[in-house]
Amino acid sequence: MATGVRRRMGVEERRQQLITVALELFSERSPEEVSIDDIASAAGISRPLVYHYFPGKHSLYEAAVRVAAEELADHFQEPHEGPLGARLLRVMGRYFDFVAKNGPGFSALLRGGMAIGPAQANAMIDHVRQRAYEELLSHLGVGAPGPRLALVIRSWVGVAETTALTWLTDRAVPRAELERQLVHDFLALAAVTATTDEETAALVRHVIAQEPPDSPFAELVSRLVALAP
Repeated sequence: MATGVRRRMGVEERRQQLITVALELFSERSPEEVSIDDIASAAGISRPLVYHYFPGKHSLYEAAVRVAAEELADHFQEPHEGPLGARLLRVMGRYFDFVAKNGPGFSALLRGGMAIGPAQANAMIDHVRQRAYEELLSHLGVGAPGPRLALVIRSWVGVAETTALTWLTDRAVPRAELERQLVHDFLALAAVTATTDEETAALVRHVIAQEPPDSPFAELVSRLVALAP
């Protein structure tokens, strides 16, 4: 028979529990609206016990956001198989899964929530951006991009962030459309740069040549051609 005795957690296990609880609360409300009492209640422990593992809300929030940032960065990983357009579409699907799940926490991460301070927040989101940048370079098969191609990739990562933040507050455009639009945006940014940069032009030609007729990239090319007089 169950005795009702609560199992005592180890130090690291309890820390992970508190981080998980904090992430769940931050996904529902902005970090500024979540108190230590809220976290203690959700974890089923006392307020002093929370302080035993974390000096304060600031340190707990920082630990939780760091975990969230690593999870977000991991979402950019994708097997190097199949057309690039389809790969990016799958990445965008996971990206928006994360955004939909974490809501206010994602917004706080990108905007540098008050509870953590701008320096730490910027370092965390810069880590996510760098991971996304490196993953995309890997998919493109480029080791050391020129400055124009590098700018294309970093600009696209920024466009994805802005689109996701906008979608959180105004879901006027269906999520699936935005995911596909972001894939189109990457090719569009690259194509514009390709008109003045041979490295990017060669890459765009190579990517398009690998795309099947029903791919997101092929779809964009056909639509652009249809716009020409």
